[in-house]
Amino acid sequence: FPATMYFEFCPEADPPGTAKPFCIVREVEAVVQSGLAETLGPESPYNPKQNRRLRPENRILEEGVPPERLDRSIYLSIYLSIYLSIYLSIYLSIHLSIYLSINHVQYLLDTQLCMKNYKERFHLLLHLEEIQMEVDIKKYDLYGKTMTLDKSNKKLLILKVPGVAENRPSVLRGDKLNVCLSEDRSQPITVYEGYVHSVELDRVKLGFSKKLLQKFVNNMKFNVEFNINRFPIRLQHRAVELACQVLVLTLFVFIKHYCVLSYSMFNKDLENNPEQKAAVQHILSGTSKPAPYLIFGPPGTGKTVTVVEAIKQVNKSEATTHILACAPSNSACDLLCERLLGYVDAHRLYRLCAPSRDPCTLPNWNKDHNSFQLPSRDDLMKRSVIVVTLVTAGRLVSGGVPKGHFTHIFIDEAGQAVESECIIGIAGLLDPVKGQLVLAGDPQQLGPILRSPLAQLHGLGQSLLERLMTQNALYQKSQDGHSGYDTRFVTKLLRNYRSHPAILKIPNELFYENELQVFANQMEREAFCCWEHLPKKGFPVMFHGVMGKDDREANSPSFFNVTEIEVIVSYLNKLMQTQGKKGLPKLSANDIGIITPYRKQARLFVKFVGSVEEFQGQERRVIIVSTVRSSVNYVKMDQDFNIGFLSNEKRFNVAMTRAKALLVVVGNPVILSKDPTWQRFIRYCELEQGYTGFDYKDAEGEEDVVSRLASLKISSDGMQPYITLSDQKCNYIM
Repeated sequence: FPATMYFEFCPEADPPGTAKPFCIVREVEAVVQSGLAETLGPESPYNPKQNRRLRPENRILEEGVPPERLDRSIYLSIYLSIYLSIYLSIYLSIHLSIYLSINHVQYLLDTQLCMKNYKERFHLLLHLEEIQMEVDIKKYDLYGKTMTLDKSNKKLLILKVPGVAENRPSVLRGDKLNVCLSEDRSQPITVYEGYVHSVELDRVKLGFSKKLLQKFVNNMKFNVEFNINRFPIRLQHRAVELACQVLVLTLFVFIKHYCVLSYSMFNKDLENNPEQKAAVQHILSGTSKPAPYLIFGPPGTGKTVTVVEAIKQVNKSEATTHILACAPSNSACDLLCERLLGYVDAHRLYRLCAPSRDPCTLPNWNKDHNSFQLPSRDDLMKRSVIVVTLVTAGRLVSGGVPKGHFTHIFIDEAGQAVESECIIGIAGLLDPVKGQLVLAGDPQQLGPILRSPLAQLHGLGQSLLERLMTQNALYQKSQDGHSGYDTRFVTKLLRNYRSHPAILKIPNELFYENELQVFANQMEREAFCCWEHLPKKGFPVMFHGVMGKDDREANSPSFFNVTEIEVIVSYLNKLMQTQGKKGLPKLSANDIGIITPYRKQARLFVKFVGSVEEFQGQERRVIIVSTVRSSVNYVKMDQDFNIGFLSNEKRFNVAMTRAKALLVVVGNPVILSKDPTWQRFIRYCELEQGYTGFDYKDAEGEEDVVSRLASLKISSDGMQPYITLSDQKCNYIM
């Protein structure tokens, strides 16, 4: 509960009235804290400074031992270059500002993307991203750490890595870490390379050379260096080089006309959905060829269902068809494969996984065959449908699967991948004249996650799907008065099968031109309309306003907000206490999702939790959103680093569209209302009587206090009082 205290002082003067007054302002707050809040509060004061050291340059590297099957793959027919450019080499020895002042670099960044500069510009953007990745990964280096011998496999050493479970740092099977003895002062220093054999919660198992194992003893201390995995970056570089011909022919040639044929759907529900049915028919008829066909799938409209139906139909249409189905993540690929089972002959369907994938994460149906070891090229080419992540699709190019072998390439969740990652599954595999490319996704939801603000600024963060829909006339709404898209090239799905209309209203209005139609099952979507803790019965959306505090601890850059956690825990308890009563459904852990933009906030919840990115593509009966942010001072930082809810309206869209029957948002209305998107949502909750919690109408933010004080005419003689807001570490002259 904050308050602003204003003190005015005027010293005695002779003659009276000639002294210059001065003022002091202090922010005072009363904090009511429960036992839970004390438990969850910062364990140690925030201290961002770390004792980082320079990595030794003069070194001898002892190679490590990779995990089994990592080096076994299909014969490499197409070489994958290292792709270390002269620009990257220059950066490694100079400051980034000097690097960016190189005329050619600046020219490439400033000019608009076109076919002429396509290859060179993407090479540069990928190098900028890699530079930032190198900088970021070094922040996780460890010093003076001990390792233990793995009792189940004495050829491996175990290293504890705090934060590895939440990808801070990101470490996968097959990655390499470097270690050296902490007390080693020799020149050159011996550095031991350790291959990651497995990742288990907060520890990794590493394979080192015999030289280290022979000298290893307990309590031996090591310095640890983390390294980025350059394999995905190298695949993107190669795809950019191979892509130019494909992109020219698929996007810039004249369009042929095809007849749209009618088909009987495997999934009979699609017969009653005109948009889904039309998308499948146009894909089968090839009306967009040689241009890609786009499925624009807003939340809950059945985008993946449509993709799966189209794959089934294409597979059935001709015996000579070969389909490559891709997605950015393993979970999305597993879902595609699971839904194809039973419709595609098991001996003709193949789910190819990267060697870096943890075998424990494989679905049960995928454990019957070795999905890590690539079969021979001939065996692969006999398969009707291959399901693979975009990055692993690059192994098919390396293995010499010829261009044109795949008659159809589908990319689901295409909006979540950078363009250069998306074309890994296209370049070198798609025949630009005869092949059919299908991209499915939603440009209004979250796009790719990047490290480099520079690469983001200059377009690397825009997916191929979004670029086509914003810059290519084929995929835009006609300007001649017609409201729809040209269905020969793109279909926008309109029927939402997920959410209550109250939950869908604001995203529909802000992002989808009010075109989405509510088709969710009435009983499911109204399951919480009579919940006794709703501010207004029949309106299953609420905004709970709190005046919390942005906290950080130790050297963690991530924020958390204990006040919001207390409120959310109270709602969880209410949900558990009322489930199954008065017509309310019984709930399991899978029915509730808690979304927050900061990992530290997520860690303070025992379960149910994920970041916005992790919830994209998912849905829950109940969604609770914790916005965390409570200080205007950090909003600019969020914008610079593209974190939080106020920096990205797409993050807002994803968070607000996951709920089926109940949406609870907890946050600081004073801060959030500074953003027009959030202001619209909070105002909507107020108008519908769905607002509860802190009454913020009389509350003033820090900027408001300064503005109000500046307007006060305290000094009658026109002199300006001196006002200090000491808590803000700055002075204001009024």
